[in-house]
Amino acid sequence: MRRNPFEELEEVLDRVSRQVEEGMTRGTGLPVPGDVDVDVADADDEYVVTADLPGYDTDDIELTLSEGSLRLEATREEADEYEGGRYIRRERTQRSVSRRIRLPEPVAEDEVSASYQNGVLTVRLPKEAGGEDATQIDID
Repeated sequence: MRRNPFEELEEVLDRVSRQVEEGMTRGTGLPVPGDVDVDVADADDEYVVTADLPGYDTDDIELTLSEGSLRLEATREEADEYEGGRYIRRERTQRSVSRRIRLPEPVAEDEVSASYQNGVLTVRLPKEAGGEDATQIDID
């Protein structure tokens, strides 16, 4: 007995839908347009955020730290015309990406540093001191 082709199509669409949802919620599956792949590492005294941004210049990248979140935005402008000729094929177009990363603990905002090398952005966010300087509170 032959299967209904509409059932097969429905199964394929369900599978694709699950992959997209997984990509949005867990960082796996299909990539979400405008999203940036990042790693966030806890290096004891600091958080290190690494983001893949190939093809961007440092002037194209904007970092903002606000209310316990690091916001990364990058926009690559496209040239209207090729210098010295014309395009035969054009796939590298303007692209904007953004990502908001919620930090688990407060960071020392005045000590944050960032570097960009070979298409990889690295942001170092030192944790705010305070754990060792905590005051014991007696209960009466």
